[in-house]
Amino acid sequence: MSLPLRFAALLAPLLAAACAAPIATSGPQGGAAPVEVGIVAINDFHGAIEPPRQSVFVPGKGSEPDAVPAGGAAWLASAIDSLRARHPNHVTVSAGDLVGASQFASSLYLDEPAVGVMNRIGLEFNAVGNHEFDRGRAELLRLQNGGCEQTTLNKPCQLEQFAGARFPFLASNTLTEDGSPLFAATGMKSFGKGARKVTVGFVGATLQGTGSLALPANIKGLTFGDEATAINAAVDRLKQSGADAVVVLIHQGGKTTGAPDPQGCEGLNGAILPIIDRLDPRVDVVVSGHTHWSYICERTVPGRSGPLLLTSAGVYGELVTDITLRIDPVRHAVIDHAARNVIVQSETYVASRGPVPNNPDFPAFAPRADVASYVARYVDASKAYSARVVGHLAGTVSRPGGDGSRNGGTMGNLIADAQLAATAGAGAQIALTNPFGIRAPATLIPGPGGAITFGQIYQVQPFSNQLVTQSFTGAELKAILEQGFDDDAPFQALTPSAGFSYSYDLSRPVGSRVVQMTYQGKPVDPAATYRVTAVNFLTQGGDSFTLFTRGRDAVTGGIDVVATEAWLSATAPRAVPAENRTIDLTPPDKR
Repeated sequence: MSLPLRFAALLAPLLAAACAAPIATSGPQGGAAPVEVGIVAINDFHGAIEPPRQSVFVPGKGSEPDAVPAGGAAWLASAIDSLRARHPNHVTVSAGDLVGASQFASSLYLDEPAVGVMNRIGLEFNAVGNHEFDRGRAELLRLQNGGCEQTTLNKPCQLEQFAGARFPFLASNTLTEDGSPLFAATGMKSFGKGARKVTVGFVGATLQGTGSLALPANIKGLTFGDEATAINAAVDRLKQSGADAVVVLIHQGGKTTGAPDPQGCEGLNGAILPIIDRLDPRVDVVVSGHTHWSYICERTVPGRSGPLLLTSAGVYGELVTDITLRIDPVRHAVIDHAARNVIVQSETYVASRGPVPNNPDFPAFAPRADVASYVARYVDASKAYSARVVGHLAGTVSRPGGDGSRNGGTMGNLIADAQLAATAGAGAQIALTNPFGIRAPATLIPGPGGAITFGQIYQVQPFSNQLVTQSFTGAELKAILEQGFDDDAPFQALTPSAGFSYSYDLSRPVGSRVVQMTYQGKPVDPAATYRVTAVNFLTQGGDSFTLFTRGRDAVTGGIDVVATEAWLSATAPRAVPAENRTIDLTPPDKR
């Protein structure tokens, strides 16, 4: 097949330009040539077995960035194969959220197809992310070990006898009740023989905040320790076991500023920075995730003689990171490294703004036949569920700004309105939804006649959370909204239902950023009681909204996606709820 050669020819000059500064200025000692190892890395796949109908944005020839349609497991398989062809010594890894918050055809079947896809692609190590716990510990262990024991409401093994992941999950900082690890902390892979043998060690870790991002029932008995402490302890063990290079796979990350650029690192910020600043200087590479952001960074870290390489491949298999390590087999050390994010350009699609064509400046991969056939089996089986029309919309609704946005937009408005209507019998006056709970593609584009299918609404609400209505005073409600803007991530503006609105100013001190709240056109009374609906993820303190747990007179209702279906089916077509219910008063220079 000519694709890998074409790809290599296009990428070679770019890789040369992207090479990192050497970790050690001197070459290999004793006359031994360095051994080159390629690490092929992904993160935040989220069961995206089909093309996600999204783009990777790159610096454009004009003032606006260019869009490149990307993703889909069969195309990802070909992209990874092409990178492996460049590296006789290679290993393929993931930095977590391989499953959970997944596409319909994967989620419906408990993410068995996501694991099946990765078995076929040849994934070798996966660090556990927070979404691996979406269905609880027992189901996560089943994904690792295989079997058909039913641990959730959905029946497993509907299309195949599920054999489990052929790759290990790694979790150095996830401990069970007796202090033992839930999964192994580390893994190793060796290349070459004799004096030319080199070994790469891998440490997996999830973010310490996983406890606030998962339902308490799903992580009962588990603790998530300090990331750097657990990683550093594992580095010692790896080095004692003969690791020449150490690579951290961590489900925590950062974000950059400036124009979109998968190779960029401008203004890197986020929770990953204080972690890597505390890492053992013997760590050579950190493959990160969680934020759904792409970057290639060289980080100056205390105690290191050269920069630490930090990477992230965005989300949904739209990118794959090609990392090259040159290892001195005599000194047992990495002497230099290079990395670049490769766009998994796949099929064209039509977005709300119009058609998104292929970009000739980047390789276009062909879908790998075996993976495409496997995915098609699950997609075809899911169509009986996903193709059912559930209602009609008068226009497109979306969460603007994608994963980086703290606002719910018209998509959030619609979800909140649906949840308010579904819980009217519990006395609900206000419903609040969290923007980060709105998943890709975070957009509903009506089909012919305004039709919306179940598959579409399930994609944006894949968690099957229950609705809970509770009582709060106006003062308590304000305190809940303030938690969206405090220093305890994630940072987001809860989207309210119609009739309620609020304004905020991020230039004000934490705790006083919510400036005004109105309900039915009148200021919210701090002493009055209001009935407020949210999903059980929030009411149990998810996304760091711990004050939701203090609600009174709780009434548990139906499932979130069912509420959305009922709302859409009640009126044909349902109007787009376009009003701005969260008003940002922050001065432009403070945003």
